[in-house]
Amino acid sequence: MINKVTDSIYYIGVNDHDIDLFEGQYIVPNGIAYNSYVIKDKKIAVFDTTGKSKTDEWLANLAEALDGAQPDYLIVHHMEPDHSSAITAFLDKYPYTTVVSSVKAFKIMKQFFPEFQFRKTLEVAEGDTLDLGEHKLNFVAAPMVHWPEVIMTYESSEKILFSADGFGKFGALDVEEDWACEARRYYFGIVGKYGKQVQDVLAKASQLDISKICPLHGPVLSENLGYYIDLYNTWSSYGVEASGVCIFYTSVYGNTKEAALLLAKLLEKKGVETVEVSDLARCDWAEAVEDAFRYDRAVFATTTYCGGIFPFMRQFIDHLTERGYKNKKVAFIQNGSWAPVATKVMKGMFEKSVGLDFAENEVTIHSALNDENRRHIEALAGELAGSGAGEETVGAAAKAKKTDADQYVCAMCGYPYDEAEEGKAFDEQPDSYKCPLCGMAKSVFKKG
Repeated sequence: MINKVTDSIYYIGVNDHDIDLFEGQYIVPNGIAYNSYVIKDKKIAVFDTTGKSKTDEWLANLAEALDGAQPDYLIVHHMEPDHSSAITAFLDKYPYTTVVSSVKAFKIMKQFFPEFQFRKTLEVAEGDTLDLGEHKLNFVAAPMVHWPEVIMTYESSEKILFSADGFGKFGALDVEEDWACEARRYYFGIVGKYGKQVQDVLAKASQLDISKICPLHGPVLSENLGYYIDLYNTWSSYGVEASGVCIFYTSVYGNTKEAALLLAKLLEKKGVETVEVSDLARCDWAEAVEDAFRYDRAVFATTTYCGGIFPFMRQFIDHLTERGYKNKKVAFIQNGSWAPVATKVMKGMFEKSVGLDFAENEVTIHSALNDENRRHIEALAGELAGSGAGEETVGAAAKAKKTDADQYVCAMCGYPYDEAEEGKAFDEQPDSYKCPLCGMAKSVFKKG
């Protein structure tokens, strides 16, 4: 389909409802969109291609947008095949187009297309520019967001950031659905390990005047950009987005499940507004991972199995730790008929995680629940209900205070620099100073 992003920028992406698993593992009931764009100016630039199965549809969209014109540049932001599979088909049709990308992208390009001869190429890096006429392209390096070759492009005349996979989401564009839910699931599943690299890109973005964000998946974002940027800042800094308890369990004969459901019921009775329960043998793990990072408290309940823990729980915790799981209150419930070691094993798996606060109350079940177990679960519910994130700790934006025009404020999260609290003027802080709230560098602070 073709839509106008602005009078001279066109969306030419395609929806894919044929796919069942994105990247071979993520369930996408509403499909996925492969986004591509064209800027028509004195010089014409095409931004990225599409997945292999949608090549013909994408080329038809491109031809309609070009209306007989010849493209001058193909900008390749990211070499993952859902965005780059049609590069050679494009060059077969438009052979004199200059392919523009990073040094690492061209290396990967030759790996994907070893027999193809590229006629015209242009390597770009951080700070390089490309003049199309009225439009000026400024390239921004974004390594590991989420491959090492990734670049983004800022078009300065219309203030548009072409953000590669950043700010992307699952779901085709012809389906109405909440942005945050599928963007969160996408982020933590695919990008979540690289929080520091995302923070680095957000710091660069804070220096730009952005009116629209054009990602490679999901809708063009043009209103309330602070909402999307704040969420990305919270996600990539491993902060708490929402107050709530998520309970993850595995159960062989139903006894551990009974304990998990009892805990959920008690938490709700004690006023915990959000309690999410996931059966790791049956749920969508991407949804479960999303919950684990979204909420401030988590409970892991599983059986001792072969001297360790049940395989689904082991794999799930691996999913969390490889994505940098941190800064949460964590509790454990273990079951074991003769030698329960599940809690010890789970704690060991989290030993390298930063900022985890382990609950004092631990529950051990020997086979089936008894009255003593129920009292321990009641005590755990009381501890968890009393340790939720206060309103002031949920989301970076909520922490911003009123500021005056002369006060320095973090342009990323809104944190106001308080001279009285810090004991010195902002200008006296060393260059190594970082925002206490979101961790951004001193350079992102602005007056007012």
